[in-house]
Amino acid sequence: MLYKREIVDEILKTIDLDEIIVLHGARQVGKTSIMAWLENHLSESKKKCYYIDLEDSRYKKILDAGTDGFITLLKEEGRFPAHGDRVAVFIDEIQYLQNPSEFLKLVADHHKNIKLIVSGSSSFGIKSKFKDSLAGRTFNFEIFNLSFLEYLEFKNYYYDPAVAASEKKISELKSFYKEYVLFGGYPKITLTDEIDLKEKRLWQIIDTYVKKDIAEIGGIGNVESFNKLLEVLAAQGGQLVNTNELAATCKLARATVEKYLFILEETYIIKLVRPYSGNIRSEISKMPKVFFYDTGIMQMLWLKSLQKEIIGNVFETSVFAELAKARGRQNIYYWRTKDKKEIDFIVKDKNIILPIEAKLNFSRADLTPINYFSEHYKPGKYIIAGFDGKKTQKEHRYPWEMI
Repeated sequence: MLYKREIVDEILKTIDLDEIIVLHGARQVGKTSIMAWLENHLSESKKKCYYIDLEDSRYKKILDAGTDGFITLLKEEGRFPAHGDRVAVFIDEIQYLQNPSEFLKLVADHHKNIKLIVSGSSSFGIKSKFKDSLAGRTFNFEIFNLSFLEYLEFKNYYYDPAVAASEKKISELKSFYKEYVLFGGYPKITLTDEIDLKEKRLWQIIDTYVKKDIAEIGGIGNVESFNKLLEVLAAQGGQLVNTNELAATCKLARATVEKYLFILEETYIIKLVRPYSGNIRSEISKMPKVFFYDTGIMQMLWLKSLQKEIIGNVFETSVFAELAKARGRQNIYYWRTKDKKEIDFIVKDKNIILPIEAKLNFSRADLTPINYFSEHYKPGKYIIAGFDGKKTQKEHRYPWEMI
């Protein structure tokens, strides 16, 4: 079954334009399924489509040889468009080409009747091969694991955020959100019922992509220390990252740690959330905080097994992930003062500044930092994102009510 992901509507806005559509994201987050949905959608509209998987070395050889062989392939398969027609060509794992940017540029510039939709397993893998020659020729879309609303759809559970939820509905949503936090949002994991099998498949993702593929993509020589760094970061989820301490713990040079952190960010495993800074001198902290995009991966790396109850920093990680998907990962900050007043997240998007505190239990929220921030920045409103306990004020929101 093909599920329509939330980002599809944004992609469809560009489907009839000349620019190349590029889907960035980690392995197993659903890029291929999104391409399959788009292909099916276009085919139902009687539009020509053709799909190429570059993990098949036969196709890689043809495309590496240049555009002539590519055009011949389309003609042989009866997919080359007649005069006035257009064909949508889907190319999965574009980074496998020796020179993808040159190939894409030639097709985009000389074959306007071919609409390219391509995917890559990481922006790092793509950027390392893409050149400036593609500037102005692409629309880029970041694909993450499932949001909670997508998770519910994969579970065939109906929920309309616009309709006020009853106590029964809230109880059901909390049950699903607990599963979502404990097991993460990878589509394959979501569609797996047995917990033992979820664990095995999460380890498979970690072993084949997080550890092996990323090490190869980034040219990482000391794989053992890289893996140690991953485990340390998972244990420090939601905390400040001190590169000197990480270097000492993992027996790596500081420059190497910084390189590894960059690679992990570019491959959509972690995000280093930077401090929000105004002009107040007391805001001195420059260290970022580290967050994983998937709570299942984080817990497996840290605790080596899936848990039965939600841990505080894992809940905070889930709130970050929801915000990053809905608001844009580049728009998420944290805030901290010299005297350690701290707010978990500041969403800054255009003219909006929204402080968000994440607490597993609503009753544990301390409003002192929020009040201080509000006094100086006048954000207009704030949110306390929680899960347990009673909602006693209008600012109290369940994670699915934040967006």
